[in-house]
Amino acid sequence: PYYVDINQNLFLEAYLHSSDSNLVLFVDTCVASPDPYDFTSVTYDIIRNGCVKDSTYTRYYSPYKHVARFKFSAFQFVHNYPSVYLRCEFVVCRAYDYSSRCYQGCITRSKREASS
Repeated sequence: PYYVDINQNLFLEAYLHSSDSNLVLFVDTCVASPDPYDFTSVTYDIIRNGCVKDSTYTRYYSPYKHVARFKFSAFQFVHNYPSVYLRCEFVVCRAYDYSSRCYQGCITRSKREASS
């Protein structure tokens, strides 16, 4: 466990270990949960589908394509759950492949219109 105070900034870095220097690492989704085995019932989205959901989330510049850096403020779930667990999903793409997921950024799903 990593102990922090409420509203303390948490700085995270993800690093892709690969001999291929033409890969890009993209933070797609980071979800918090009070249960390390259940990321669907009680959750809080920090970033989802590349879209920032938490106002304290900040992406930081990295001079390396294979490193993703970001921060957000620590929080506590209601009902005083003792812990918060984080699960992040990353996408690996070819550098400069602008049609890849890594270069699309935030993807919002459009709602379908209900027919009569």
